[in-house]
Amino acid sequence: MSVLKKPYKAKLIISIFMNTKEIFNDILPFLKKYFGDIDIISSWFDFNYTNYYYMEMGSPLFRRVIVFKDLIEQNILAEIKETTNFLEKKWKKKEKRKINIDPGFLVLSRFVLATGKDYSHRIYLGKRIYADLTLIYKNGKYRTLDWTYPDYAHEKMINFLGKVRKKYFLDLKK
Repeated sequence: MSVLKKPYKAKLIISIFMNTKEIFNDILPFLKKYFGDIDIISSWFDFNYTNYYYMEMGSPLFRRVIVFKDLIEQNILAEIKETTNFLEKKWKKKEKRKINIDPGFLVLSRFVLATGKDYSHRIYLGKRIYADLTLIYKNGKYRTLDWTYPDYAHEKMINFLGKVRKKYFLDLKK
């Protein structure tokens, strides 16, 4: 029989892409209100590997990643995704999103994103939300999987998440 133990808390990470950079300053106070103080904000990511969202949001699209100070329980990811979906709807105009907010969490061994889309490798969390195992940490670095989205497989993103992991490791020691 396995000995059950409480999992470590995780580092909340929210990736946002939007059709204008100005929206970022508008959404930031709402993210702070719902998720607390911010630990790290990435620089703008200039890579975009899909035109999937162009029809709805236009192009070009801009991305930033926000890392929150307070650690979270891993089992609240579905509730966090519900909140980010609510915020996306708040910025909708004529049934088209201006912003896409992807929450996830990082722990020492993996990076997980929340999604509403089912697929073979995704685990159902409840509330119509799935956990997507996006990256695993192995041999000193986050590694991609066959299904990792190209923007999360990009070296710049992997390096950024590696820095976040170092900060998370220090947070766990506190």
